[in-house]
Amino acid sequence: MFARILAYLDSIKARDPAARSRLEVALLYPGVRVMVFHRLAHALWRSGLYFLARLLSELGKIVSGIEIHPGAVIGRNFFVDHGTAVVIGETAIIGDNVTLYHGVTLGGIGVGATKDGERRHPKICDGVVIGAGAQVLGPITVHKNARVGANAVALKDVPEGVTVVGIPAQAVEANESARLESFAPYGAPSDDLPDPTAKALCALTAELNALKRRLDGIEAVEQAEKREPVLKSVPGAKGE
Repeated sequence: MFARILAYLDSIKARDPAARSRLEVALLYPGVRVMVFHRLAHALWRSGLYFLARLLSELGKIVSGIEIHPGAVIGRNFFVDHGTAVVIGETAIIGDNVTLYHGVTLGGIGVGATKDGERRHPKICDGVVIGAGAQVLGPITVHKNARVGANAVALKDVPEGVTVVGIPAQAVEANESARLESFAPYGAPSDDLPDPTAKALCALTAELNALKRRLDGIEAVEQAEKREPVLKSVPGAKGE
């Protein structure tokens, strides 16, 4: 157990260049504090002590600013960086070595009661990174080593090793080489993520310019055809 705790703290140091020591991570990081509360609350939840589980999760939210429902299933080495305003729903499933930044929501869509055991929230597989302010909504799956860009809204499954950005989130590149031991939020540190919305606007602009050139050509032909009868009616025009 002690070895697992040390491995957990080391995994956070590997992902956060601001971390200077295990002690700092253990005592000062809200993502670590909330996981202590969540592990206990989840055990109570599985034992059927729902009120006590919710009470403990509320205390965890107070001391960390991170809201995790006690029913959520979370794997090893889960790291919430900064953490403020992170919300994780009841039926969310999170794998190992997952990283979330502040303002992330793993939420459901729709209202009303659901059947027991029905998943309403996302499944986040191993090695996934979700950027600040991103919303991952519904019973979708973000597959292994995928990346969700900051402020993206993911409503569909994200394939393995793919980065998605935008509203709604769209794939922009494969990221199969991303691994914890060479951690970077969206692949290589120098990545310049393309914006699919900007790409679409550029394509529309180019198409509009092409249509304008064609229209100008058609108008020029029409003007020439209109001048033709006038030239014919002028004495001496065209060799008369």
